[in-house]
Amino acid sequence: MKTFNSGKLSNQSTFKTFEPGNINKQWSIDDVELLALLSIADRQLGRLDMYSDYIPDIDLFISMHVAKEATKSSKIEGTKTNLEETLHVKTEISEEKRDDWDEVQNYILALNNAINRLDKLPFSTRLIKETHKTLLKGVRGKHKTPGNFRRSQNWIGGTSINTANFIPPDFNNINSYMSDLEKFAHNENFYFPDLLKIALIHYQFETIHPFLDGNGRVGRLMITLYLVEKGILKKPILYLSDFFEKNKSQYYSCLTEVRNNNDINSWLKFFLKGVIETAKSGIDTFDGILKLQKEVDVAIQALGSRTGKAQMVINQVYKRPFINAKDVAEVTQLSAPSVYKLLVDLERLEILEEVTGGKRSRKFVFKKYLDLFR
Repeated sequence: MKTFNSGKLSNQSTFKTFEPGNINKQWSIDDVELLALLSIADRQLGRLDMYSDYIPDIDLFISMHVAKEATKSSKIEGTKTNLEETLHVKTEISEEKRDDWDEVQNYILALNNAINRLDKLPFSTRLIKETHKTLLKGVRGKHKTPGNFRRSQNWIGGTSINTANFIPPDFNNINSYMSDLEKFAHNENFYFPDLLKIALIHYQFETIHPFLDGNGRVGRLMITLYLVEKGILKKPILYLSDFFEKNKSQYYSCLTEVRNNNDINSWLKFFLKGVIETAKSGIDTFDGILKLQKEVDVAIQALGSRTGKAQMVINQVYKRPFINAKDVAEVTQLSAPSVYKLLVDLERLEILEEVTGGKRSRKFVFKKYLDLFR
């Protein structure tokens, strides 16, 4: 993409904003290495997508993928919540960590709501605004106009706008830039591969930085939304935040290089490498799930008439791998003595592992399953 022009600096009295070039146009690819990576990424994504049909009840496992994505995407922005804490209820989280926990839970809710909304609302500015509103509801940033584009200048890095590392465009231009982005997302007059399209959209969105807060999280969430909306993925099972978090310096460096030197190809290659690595990791995870499913299904047959109730518990811990007696009672409608006997049996079969070490208020973890996502 030799003709790519990222934009220009614009004087705004005491500072300069970066005004990006529009992206809704015909692009041509002339980098052989980029085309080779695109081919590999498409192939790996296709392999991953096969699991949507291959794994029965795949929705049971998607919640864990979403929890991991929420944890990693929020971690990039500085939250300290880990995956295990994300899976606990709020009352089990220490007071000093609850703000971070709330932000991660909002991410989970925002992503799930956005995926569900795709049935009626396409990938669009309206959907992005709705998602942003959910993301910031009742957490840090709740006073920064959730669900609305900014009406003031923001900046990235530095203690003030005069020492900022990057100053996004003037807020008066945001609607125009976002309209161009949305048109590009749905433009079928000019062919451009969808994986490269969403990579370019993600870069452009982060450059526009249309909200006062939450831009990074919304921008990463948009990747999955786009892939599902375009039918590239049947289910939301690819999340790049883990790759971005592990390569955080390069992630930001690549975005900066586009703005400073029009080096869009390096960003596109980095993005595709992320898709390849993440898809392979997802394939390994689903292979592990299938193997574990078979082991568990065989093991619980030893429970005879209680196998059905055991399966109800297993289905529950596939969604959230921590459980207690109260949860089991709600799921199975068993009496307290039967609940405790079932938990003892599942522990004896090495399916569940007790983690509290006490005799009261005991909690169990489906550790073999949780380990697949660590």
